Amino acid sequence: MSEAKTIKIKLIKSVICTPEKHKTIVRSLGLRKINQIVVKPDTDSFRGFVKKVPHLLALVD
Repeated sequence: MSEAKTIKIKLIKSVICTPEKHKTIVRSLGLRKINQIVVKPDTDSFRGFVKKVPHLLALVD
């Protein structure tokens, strides 16, 4: 059986003083605290979220 690929996304900076669009992206990923990691499917949409706010998010191995 093939395993579904996943990515780990980590919140590395606070969303305070960021535009509302950036806050919405971070909240929609389920991130609330700094250094919190969430596991999401490796799809173009989730990778697009990370590319929209690279100063706030990072991909973890």
